Amino acid sequence: MWQIGPVLELRDEHWDAICAHGLRAYPLEACGLLIGEWQGDRVIRFEPTPNAARSSRTYEVDGRDFLRVERVADDDGLAIIGVVHTHTHTDAYPSPTDIAAAPDPQWHYPIVSLRGPQPVMRSFGIVDGQVVEEPVTVVDSA
Repeated sequence: MWQIGPVLELRDEHWDAICAHGLRAYPLEACGLLIGEWQGDRVIRFEPTPNAARSSRTYEVDGRDFLRVERVADDDGLAIIGVVHTHTHTDAYPSPTDIAAAPDPQWHYPIVSLRGPQPVMRSFGIVDGQVVEEPVTVVDSA
């Protein structure tokens, strides 16, 4: 039986940047990469990326953007620990496409729904097609 996953921790500045990126991209889905310590649960940096799919129903991080972010993270002794994206028309839950495309079972997969008047974030672990919700904590940047 699947249990609740680890707590994903991000600072309020990350939350603000993720929401701003999503609202700028709307009505398309937005995406970006989360940087932290390898296999970690604390976001140190959010790197917004263009949605290479240019779609309101799916997202794709271009391979060149991924490699650029990965190199910078590696140079800083950090790693990509997840990918965040928005859902423009649905709740914050992984679609079958999201589940099939999840590249790394160690990653966090937060989704921000822009469907309602306020953005709503939920985060998930995705392993072998199984989805486990994980709590999200937003802490003050100060």
